[in-house]
Amino acid sequence: MATSFATDIRPLFRHKDVAAMKSAGGFDLSSYDDVFRLADGIFARLKEGDMPCDGTWPSAHVKLFEDWIGDGKQP
Repeated sequence: MATSFATDIRPLFRHKDVAAMKSAGGFDLSSYDDVFRLADGIFARLKEGDMPCDGTWPSAHVKLFEDWIGDGKQP
């Protein structure tokens, strides 16, 4: 089964992550369209460990995001 935004990716972004990116980055991590459009940049920041700003995601979460991209960024 393909990785989906609604089921697998959206729940990874906490309320404070969504709020911080709306304020500082001007995009909405709860929006499929925004995350779809910015997926490569988001992935690069997650992989580097500088997103979210209060600590790194576990490697399993980063891999899940990478899988979502590889699966065609399904809604």
